[in-house]
Amino acid sequence: MSRIGKQPVPIPEKVKVDIQDTTVRVEGPRGLVQKTFAPVVTITVTDKKVVVAPIGDTRFANAMYGTARSIIAGMVKGVTVGYSKDLEIHGVGFKAILKGKQLDLALGYSHPILMDIPDGIKITVTDGTRVKVEGCDKQLVGAVTAEIRSYYPPEPYKGKGVRIVGERVRRKEGKTVA
Repeated sequence: MSRIGKQPVPIPEKVKVDIQDTTVRVEGPRGLVQKTFAPVVTITVTDKKVVVAPIGDTRFANAMYGTARSIIAGMVKGVTVGYSKDLEIHGVGFKAILKGKQLDLALGYSHPILMDIPDGIKITVTDGTRVKVEGCDKQLVGAVTAEIRSYYPPEPYKGKGVRIVGERVRRKEGKTVA
């Protein structure tokens, strides 16, 4: 049995939670998040708390009810506080520019990289080299951050590339002439 799954998720004042079968919809001041869970858990709202319980005693049901409770707690946090990740771009001539609903990345390739910004995500660029990804869906913020980083991951010889703030890049020594 999951210890995390047994704990109810408190619902703050300005947050509204709707449950239809196994689909949970959480709406708050920062936006709306909706997720569908496996039909091995029951999700109920009782006196400003969301309670998750497994259906049956299968290993999958026990695993999923802790996971479902954790995801719902993240959804509530996302619509009240929000999530953000910061990226920094290293390299001569490497920069990012916002063009409407697209992020234009100049990362040393022969062409600019144009990335469409999905709905529910807000991107801000400062100094041309710092990118901040914000949103109320934790999974979507992480996926967009990973996609931006994947265009030019930090390389170990010169340290050029797109990295998450605080990420350590192991540097390697280059070739030496004997």
